[in-house]
Amino acid sequence: MLAYPRSLALVLSIGALTGCAVGPEYRQPEIALSSAFLGQEAIDHRQVQDKADLRAWWAAFNDPLLTHFVSLALEQNLDIAQAAARVAQSRASLRYADAALLPAANLSVNAARAYQSVGTPLGQALNAAPGFDRSGSAYEANVGASWEIDVFGGLRRGQEAARAAYEASEAGAVVTRLAVAAQTADVYVTIRGLQARIAIARRQVETRRQLLAMVRLQYEKGVAAALQLNQAEGSLTQAEAQIPVLEAGLDSAMNALDVLLGVQPGTYRRELATVTPVPLAPGLAETGTPAEMIRRRPDLIVAERRLAAANARIGVAVSEYYPKFSLAALVGSATAIASGNLFTGAASQAQGVLGLRWRLFDFGRVDAQIAAVRGQEAEALAAWRLAVLRAAEDVENAFSALVKREAQVGTLTRGESSFARARENSLAAYQGGVVSLIEVLDADDKLLQARDAKAQAQTEAARAAIASFRALGGGWDAPHASDDRLYSKLSTTDRR
Repeated sequence: MLAYPRSLALVLSIGALTGCAVGPEYRQPEIALSSAFLGQEAIDHRQVQDKADLRAWWAAFNDPLLTHFVSLALEQNLDIAQAAARVAQSRASLRYADAALLPAANLSVNAARAYQSVGTPLGQALNAAPGFDRSGSAYEANVGASWEIDVFGGLRRGQEAARAAYEASEAGAVVTRLAVAAQTADVYVTIRGLQARIAIARRQVETRRQLLAMVRLQYEKGVAAALQLNQAEGSLTQAEAQIPVLEAGLDSAMNALDVLLGVQPGTYRRELATVTPVPLAPGLAETGTPAEMIRRRPDLIVAERRLAAANARIGVAVSEYYPKFSLAALVGSATAIASGNLFTGAASQAQGVLGLRWRLFDFGRVDAQIAAVRGQEAEALAAWRLAVLRAAEDVENAFSALVKREAQVGTLTRGESSFARARENSLAAYQGGVVSLIEVLDADDKLLQARDAKAQAQTEAARAAIASFRALGGGWDAPHASDDRLYSKLSTTDRR
């Protein structure tokens, strides 16, 4: 039975009346950025046919195979599988923290058989008693319960920290999903760009073969010199030498795509065999202030949740200043006789305990623990602020690259037209004997360089668009900027 019912009543009253926990209350920090990105005006004025919804931006590229591969990656990628496993681990830690606030119960059953030695002092004394039996049995069955009363909120702060850590792991899984989607699209665009460059190089090889055939015919007729024949042959081999390098890069990109899709390299190569143009970069369907646009980034949610967890751990440390109260009870039956009277009234037993633990003379260590967790909280706050700045940097860099690369594409398109006309004029002049073969080869090289540079610029423009969507946290149904809790809509996780 409980020896101090008044003390127990006092503890329970304090626990019921105490609505707050020790330690600082968490307040979500504000994102302090300018009213617009430096490159936002240029992005808003891009001339595009389609605009992308950030939730599934890859669909706006209007490339069914690109959309198919991104969907496969989100289902099959092994980095995503690892992230999901980490979420499951964090969920288990949260459940453990939740259970710490509840009473714990256990059942114990013991049966023992003993044989007493008569060679020991105890055995000799017992052996002198009439009817002493050296063999004995003992049986016991008990149900026990214990409960730490969270008067000052240390356990609740621990629960807050575990929940924030769990939500950070959820957001981390979203980070992985968004990164995989962007990487898949990026590699796909790179593949299409390399295929375009290989096609350009092969067309150039064919053109130089035709030129070589023409020069060889003139050489055989005695019209062209051996020098011109050698120049044409060298120019052809130079063009042919570029193709294996581009093909090696293409093989590497295709293998990388397969790994992103969670399959053996070479699995999807046949689907990529048909050459299609580099998809055009779409525009943004939604814009807003920098703070509104980057709040959807899950890596910022990770940093913010880690800050919340660090803040809650301060309360856990501060609670060590205060006493800990606990209740324990035991009900059971015990007997040393094997005659079947284990659960009779004579064998019953009960116990109740009111516990108190207070680190009254250990405040120096508590001070050190509090100082340590406050340092961790300051570190988490600095990490969150740095994450905001880097997010803004990512957006600015991606916007700038997209606008500049598209401008480069326009310039190179005009240059390609000029070089194509120059090449036709030089070939006609060479056939008429007005210019030498060197002028034809020079015009041919410039045209090849312009076409290749244009293909590279188109590829980089599409990649910059992908980087822009990734920098803005595109790829999931993110919470709106007005939501009080950024993690309230982590759509890719299971809140069981």
